[in-house]
Amino acid sequence: MMKIAIGNDHAAVEMKNEISSYLESKGHEVINYGTDTSASCDYPIYAHRVCKAVLNGEADRGILICGTGVGISIAANKHKGIRCALCNDPVSAGLTRIHNNANVIAFGARIIGLEMAKGIVDAYLATEYKSEERHERRLKLLEDIENGKDIG
Repeated sequence: MMKIAIGNDHAAVEMKNEISSYLESKGHEVINYGTDTSASCDYPIYAHRVCKAVLNGEADRGILICGTGVGISIAANKHKGIRCALCNDPVSAGLTRIHNNANVIAFGARIIGLEMAKGIVDAYLATEYKSEERHERRLKLLEDIENGKDIG
């Protein structure tokens, strides 16, 4: 089982709670870095908390939820070493693990329903990265960009 960091803004409190319970029922440890109220708040704070936990090894993977998933995924990808994918279906969630070795995913509580969110989480957690030459090459290019190198 895994340690999962989960974060959310005010638009996703209910979905965060449902996903957290779902993950715990499957034996995962869930660390809540999100807000627990519906009072308006700033999603970059919660993305930052989850990304720090993933980067420093407090969590194996991260899940971020806001209204659309867009803003919180953008905030996550500002962190060097984070590869966060916005996923609206289980296929994308699995493929982002296989191809991108995504360590964080995001989705929108106002965009997808709870059952789809569970499917996304299941695919994301069940899928392992495939260390093929083409994937390694592309991840190295992403790392080069993070380090300010001109790749072309």
